[in-house]
Amino acid sequence: METLERILAQHQFFKDLSPEYLTLVTGCASNVRFEQDQNIFRVGDEANQFYLIREGRIALQLFSPDRGHITVETLSEGDILGWSWLIPPYYYVFDAKVLDVTRAIALDGKCLRRKCEEDHNLGYELLKRFSSLLEHRLETTRLQLLDLYGVRS
Repeated sequence: METLERILAQHQFFKDLSPEYLTLVTGCASNVRFEQDQNIFRVGDEANQFYLIREGRIALQLFSPDRGHITVETLSEGDILGWSWLIPPYYYVFDAKVLDVTRAIALDGKCLRRKCEEDHNLGYELLKRFSSLLEHRLETTRLQLLDLYGVRS
């Protein structure tokens, strides 16, 4: 039987996280399912969760009055959705729309922030991991916007 802790431990994002911290993170985790065309969150919504996608596809989108919803990146199995739970003031900066029925593990950001305050080493470990994700997401967005507006470097 697969447990949440085992699933998290096998995921690249949590690779080499100490068993003690993995247990703490798992205590904030739950299984979720999203239906096709469901909006998981929108820009400006309070960010209190992030998701480890196990199956399905989710579009990260920005809205432009001239062009409508612009997909910045499509996330799928193994990807992490959401980093805004970690950065004050804790509001999402993208829309997340389900393209295919999606199963994921939801991690409660409020729960994790509390645990990070109690153990700054855990906070540092998560910050290092999310910093890499942030850099990737920003680079993807930059390239998408360059392509969208026809700007070439």
